[in-house]
Amino acid sequence: MPSSPRVVVCGPASWNHLIALDHLPEPVPHMQFARRSWHTIGGTSAGKALHLAGLGVDVRLWAPVGDDEDGVRLRERLAQAGVVVEATASEQTERHVNLMADGGRVSLYVSTPSTPSADAVAAAASAVAAADLAVVDLSELGRLVLENMPAPRTPLWMDLHDYDGASAFHEPFLRAAEGVFMNDDGTEDPWGLMASCLDRGPRLAVCTLGAKGAIALEADGTRHEVAATPATVVDTNGAGDAFMAGFLAARLRTEAVDVALRAAAEQARVAIETEHLHPALA
Repeated sequence: MPSSPRVVVCGPASWNHLIALDHLPEPVPHMQFARRSWHTIGGTSAGKALHLAGLGVDVRLWAPVGDDEDGVRLRERLAQAGVVVEATASEQTERHVNLMADGGRVSLYVSTPSTPSADAVAAAASAVAAADLAVVDLSELGRLVLENMPAPRTPLWMDLHDYDGASAFHEPFLRAAEGVFMNDDGTEDPWGLMASCLDRGPRLAVCTLGAKGAIALEADGTRHEVAATPATVVDTNGAGDAFMAGFLAARLRTEAVDVALRAAAEQARVAIETEHLHPALA
């Protein structure tokens, strides 16, 4: 691995309106007053790229971005934070309205990217294949990139989010991965879920447990656990992406799994203590 490896992150980036409430809305007509609201960058791939860049990793973000005002804001803010954006053309930029209260969140997708062209998919797939390491996130672009990847493939890492062990959409991402990340929202048996993932090809599985920290399972059966780093909670959006970025940056430095997990927990704290995906956006 080169001393300054190039990493490609492929998947969603969005322009978001975040609204903090006293409680999440109930499904009845009513009125609420927001505690506060703000606009910022969102998207799981943008979050990973921001934290990798902040850790000094040479990273490129491939994401669908429109030529609209949201897309201009998105590209400008990411560039200011040190992220090189390779935008694939989209009829509109992805945009969310996130309602948040007491750690819960409802995400309203106001606009979604259009299907990428064959040329855009081919360009993104070539970039992934040429990288030293790549993260291909759950998305239409990510699925198409996997289908069009030339051989030999670069090491791929996947974020399965709240995977339940059975989702058909997740399957090609899982089977193509060297390592997988997930959270425990979709399971009551995270160790069993990770073991089932390793049975399908990956060499390492990591599961975040919120305030309880995270666990990891290697293909040889070795187990690891790490506690969450104490933090002053401002906003939990993007904590999992920061965790994964911290882990990958440590592994690129050839750190052992347990050391990488501690670095990941510390990076998650960085995200939790800001109202943005990364402090560089403040």
